[in-house]
Order: sequence, then C-alpha cells, then structure tokens
Amino acid sequence: MDPNGPASPTGPAGPSPAAHVIKPGWFTVNVLNRLVAWATRRGISVLGSRVLAVRGRKSGAWRRTPVNLLTVDGAQYLVAPRGHVQWTHNMRAAGGGRLHLGRHMWEFTAVEVADDDKPVLLRAYLKRWKAEVGVFFGGVGPGSSDAELRAVAPKHPVFRITTTGPAAPAA
Repeated sequence: MDPNGPASPTGPAGPSPAAHVIKPGWFTVNVLNRLVAWATRRGISVLGSRVLAVRGRKSGAWRRTPVNLLTVDGAQYLVAPRGHVQWTHNMRAAGGGRLHLGRHMWEFTAVEVADDDKPVLLRAYLKRWKAEVGVFFGGVGPGSSDAELRAVAPKHPVFRITTTGPAAPAA
C-alpha cells in the first residue's frame, strides 16, 4: 500500500479524501512562492510562471497561487506537482479561472486530463522543471518509461486550459 494513501481516480466527485498531497514547507510558502508571485505580478515570468486565480469552492473568493504554465503541441496545461492541493479542488469545482502575468490577465476554462493521457505531459513538465519539482515525483523523471509516469499520474492532477478571451489588463 502507498504510504501517501491510495492513488485515487478523479471523476465528477474528485479525488478521495486520502488523495496524494505534499504540503509546502515554510520557506516555500513564505519566501519562494511570494518571490515568484511578486515577480510574475510585475510581468516577469520565471520559466513560464503565472499567477493562477481560481474561485474557492466554498467561499467563492478568488484564491491565488503561482503555477508553471506548460505548453505541449500548442495546447496549454497546468500540472499540480504537489498532488491534489486546494487549487486543484477549486479548479474542478469552478471549471476554470484566470492566469495573470503582470497587468495581463487571461480567463480560461479547464478540463482535467485522464491519467492514461498524462505520461507525455508529465515528461514534458519534468523536462522543463525537474530541478524545481522533481522531488515531488518520487524518483520519476523525464527519462522514465511511460509505465513509470503512468504509475504516478493519479497523484498529479493535470488540467488542459483553453483561453476564453483575449488578454486584458487585470483589474
């Protein structure tokens, strides 16, 4: 049995309560995330960073967190390297959100990617950001087999995003 809980399938109801989550430490929350979000809010993308804004599933308030925007074959994706974290639950409930870079904002809809379709996306994500997020993938990296990537896929939600309008100044 997996010490992080069962690899829960996602569906209309979302992941089980025992879904995989790796909580960030104090330094990540209070220094790294704030630094990346600060730079991104000022229009400086750190290796594809954006600030994700998604409505809270309970409060309805906008919640923000820095994310890495992945582009594969012209399509855009958001990957949750730490697992089924709050923004992934909110994304499932809201069905979309906003991405911010400086004064520009893109609204989008989001559809969760099936686990069997994730290996190519996880490989591309790890190829670009392994130094930053590789520790969250339990030794699986961009050179891993499709079977190894498929084995960790249920632990890492991936959303395909589609912009619903042109970039606009953020309010």
